[in-house]
Amino acid sequence: MHIALYQCTPLPLDINGNLQRLDLQAREAASLGADLLVCPEMFLTGYNIGAQAAGALAQPCDGFAAAQVAAIAQANHIAILYGYPERNANDQIYNSVQLIDAYGKSLCNYRKTHLYGELDKSMFAVGEDRFPVVELNGWRLGLLICYDVEFPENTRRLALAGAEVILVPTANMAPYDFVCEVTVRARAYENQCYVAYANYCGSEGAIQYCGLSSICAPDGSRLAVAARVEELISGKLDRQLMTDSRAINTYFNDRRPGLYAGLGQG
Repeated sequence: MHIALYQCTPLPLDINGNLQRLDLQAREAASLGADLLVCPEMFLTGYNIGAQAAGALAQPCDGFAAAQVAAIAQANHIAILYGYPERNANDQIYNSVQLIDAYGKSLCNYRKTHLYGELDKSMFAVGEDRFPVVELNGWRLGLLICYDVEFPENTRRLALAGAEVILVPTANMAPYDFVCEVTVRARAYENQCYVAYANYCGSEGAIQYCGLSSICAPDGSRLAVAARVEELISGKLDRQLMTDSRAINTYFNDRRPGLYAGLGQG
């Protein structure tokens, strides 16, 4: 599978403008041969927009924006993962991502489970304990959002559930470059899976984003890495690389779960 990541500056409060950008990038990614395009966290609206705007712009997972994304995916024959503020039937607002396949079908909707600081907590409800693994083009995919990946339990539970690729739309900011440069790479290595991390660049209000989006492989290498400017990067996943790396790094076989049973009780 060939994955493309769209690292961009935020375009706050402009769903139509972001859908237009998505169409252009989907076309470009498809021309590169990509099967999947991953966009940053809260791509449809911008991230640092405040609770009032998040509530006003929030949509259900099957709303107008989802239909537009599905049409873009179908027109360009490419799957798309995008971030957006989701409103559920009880009017709760979540920081969500949705995976639409190349036929316009929704494969998965995931809600952020670990909210970062007051910025997240003032806008969103906490996602429930639901970490689905879905199949796309013969690969098993798990989803996380930004801060979620900084908790090793999240990536490990997805890997143990069979995820071969973990997709992470993010809005990571200065001074947390370490997460982009080290943490994401380590998550791929310690779980012997691919991790695709799609970030913003530039600024949004007082926030300066890190950029440094990447596709990290199970052996610790990076198939692609962005700088700190807007760009589309891509890389092809290699199943043989994953198989060879797992044969050398036998973390799953060497685990001793009985020693870790109390870790969740703190």
